[in-house]
Amino acid sequence: MSLLRIRNLSVDFATAGGAFRAVDGVDITVDEGDVLAIVGESGSGKSVSMLAMMGLLPWTATITADEMSFDGRDLRDLTAKQRRKVIGRDMSMIFQEPMSSLNPCFTVGFQIKEALKQHLDLSKAQRHQRAIELLDLVGIPDPERRLNAFSFQLSGGMSQRVMIAMALACKPRLLIADEPTTALDVTIQAQILDLLTDLQKETGMGLILITHDMGVVAETAQRVQVQYAGQKVEEQPVQTLFTEPHHPYTTALLAALPERATTKRLPTIPGVVPGQFDRPAGCLFSPRCQYADDTCRGVKPPVQGPELGLARCHYPLGAPVKETAR
Repeated sequence: MSLLRIRNLSVDFATAGGAFRAVDGVDITVDEGDVLAIVGESGSGKSVSMLAMMGLLPWTATITADEMSFDGRDLRDLTAKQRRKVIGRDMSMIFQEPMSSLNPCFTVGFQIKEALKQHLDLSKAQRHQRAIELLDLVGIPDPERRLNAFSFQLSGGMSQRVMIAMALACKPRLLIADEPTTALDVTIQAQILDLLTDLQKETGMGLILITHDMGVVAETAQRVQVQYAGQKVEEQPVQTLFTEPHHPYTTALLAALPERATTKRLPTIPGVVPGQFDRPAGCLFSPRCQYADDTCRGVKPPVQGPELGLARCHYPLGAPVKETAR
C-alpha cells in the first residue's frame, strides 16, 4: 500500500475575474522510503498541490480529488482537529524562505519545543533534550546555546537547518521539502541536500522534493514528476527522464541546463505559462511548443502509458512512428 496516494487533485481559487485553476487533475504516489521530485516553472502548482493535501490553503481555495489518502486514511474526511494530529507529526513540511518562515518573536528552542508539546507526550525536560538532539542532528554547532537564539540572529543556512529540525521533530513518515535550497549559496545548498538525503536513508521516510533545479533532482531523487500550468505532464525514474524525456516541455527544460548547452547562448523556452484568461483549449504547452499543430491547440491531449512516461501529449517524443504520424 502506498504511503501517499492522490488521484485527480484540482485546486480552484476564487478571484475577481472568476475561478482560476491552479492545479488541474494531478496524480501523486509516494511509497515508504521513496524520493519523489516535483519540478516545473513557478506557477506550475507544485507547492499548491502539497499545501492542498495538508489543508493549509486559504478559504478562497476549492479542493477536489477522487482520492487523497495517507497510509490508507482518507484525508478528505478528516476534521480540522483530526488533521492537526497528522500534520506536523506523521506528515511535515519544510516551507520556502526559512528567514520568513520562522517567527522572529520567539526563540528557536521555543518553536521546536512547541511542535513536540503539541504532538508527543514528553515532559518539559524531555522536550528540551529532544530539541538539543534535533539541532545537533542537523549539524548546528553548540546546539544548547542556539536554542536561545532568535531567527534574525541566524544565517540563511542556519535558519534552513532549524526548519529541517522542526519538520523532523516528531519523526514523520512523509517529509515535504519545498524549495529547500532557495536563496542559499552553492556550498550551503550541497550541505542541506546531503543532510536531507542522509536523514531520509536513516529513517526510511518518504520524501517529496519540490524544486525547479534539475541539478538538484539528478543528485537526490528516485522519480521525477514534471508539472506545467497546474498539470502533470510527465513522470519517470530520474535516469530515464534525463536520457529519454517524452514530453516536449521536459525536453525543453533539460535543454536549458547550462551543462547541456551546445551554443554560446543558453536555450530558452519562448513565451510564458498561460494565466487565468489565456489558457488554450487544447494542450496548455501548445503556444510554446515547437511541435504543436492544430490538434494540439484545439484538443486536450491524452495521458500516454508508462512506457512513454505518462506524458500528457498528442505526439510524445520517442513514440513509434505509427503513433506520431500526422
